[in-house]
Amino acid sequence: MAGAASPHRVAVLVRDGVLPMELGLVHQLFGAARSVRGEPLYSVVTCAPVPGMIRTDADFPIRADHGPEALEHADTVLVPASHEEDESYEDGLPPALTAALDRIPPGARIASICTGAFVLAAHGLLGGRRATTHWLSTDHFARTYPTVRVEPEVLYVDEGRVLTSAGEAAGIDLCLHMIRRDFGAAVAADVARRTVVPPHREGGQAQYIPRPVAEPDSASTSASRAWALTRLEQPLTLGELADRESMSVRTFSRRFRAESGMTPMQWLAQQRLARARQLLEGTDHTVDRVAAESGFGTAASLRQHFQAALGVSPRAYRVTFRGPGGSSEVDRRDTPGSRPKFGRGPG
Repeated sequence: MAGAASPHRVAVLVRDGVLPMELGLVHQLFGAARSVRGEPLYSVVTCAPVPGMIRTDADFPIRADHGPEALEHADTVLVPASHEEDESYEDGLPPALTAALDRIPPGARIASICTGAFVLAAHGLLGGRRATTHWLSTDHFARTYPTVRVEPEVLYVDEGRVLTSAGEAAGIDLCLHMIRRDFGAAVAADVARRTVVPPHREGGQAQYIPRPVAEPDSASTSASRAWALTRLEQPLTLGELADRESMSVRTFSRRFRAESGMTPMQWLAQQRLARARQLLEGTDHTVDRVAAESGFGTAASLRQHFQAALGVSPRAYRVTFRGPGGSSEVDRRDTPGSRPKFGRGPG
């Protein structure tokens, strides 16, 4: 982890057709990350395969003063989308872009925003890995790169060194996740507050995909979600949730999935997992107590859900985000595992 005296170096690789929003959000979010002493935790530079004026998808260009040499010193490289180029790489990347990507150090982290995933795939970085991109492009992406395991409904996928995110605003979720991974939940939450965005969004991009309206009644299931969030520690059934909306279980389940992109029980498990993560990050509760207060009931159930969703044990998660000395009451039956994956859903 980079310290305040040596900021984590982020290079943003732009191309003609870059979306200004995607470029701006990277600078804004990483630029807002500060240590407890107020020192910047990241340094961010914009570079291009060939420095100079770069067209955007708006009515103004940008100037990239740095060339591909900036990639040689990066700890993280971010590739925003280009609406001009991304879906035209079936025959390979342009030589200048390939040469630029080849200058990335072997240990650097590489991430894409939106259809920037096409660049990573064309360069051979996603073969055999899970990845996502904008929902409008996932079918084309899967056809073009059949060895990539496309996850079309999530906001981002973390495969360790390589990360991908969905459409433009999902870049915010991805950047906050990387900040959280680098410097912990408190820093990421502070960045979210400074930039007035949620530190974590519910659901995946499935909720933003247009669907035919099955019936004219547009009743929402939001009241049941608000009710459930106040009693996550209690056993909750599908019937109880449906009763809050005065719907049959079948109707409730159908409308809930249309609104959130997941089943009620999947959503409930996700919220309980988020509560458990908050408790592990912000308290010294034992794993048994965290399990009880988050609604998983037992430590064994909590461990099972953590392993399935994040790829680590609760203790390993706590060590990652609070440091080895962050708790004196951790259940010692847990042993540290690999770094959390987070890619099975929105982090």
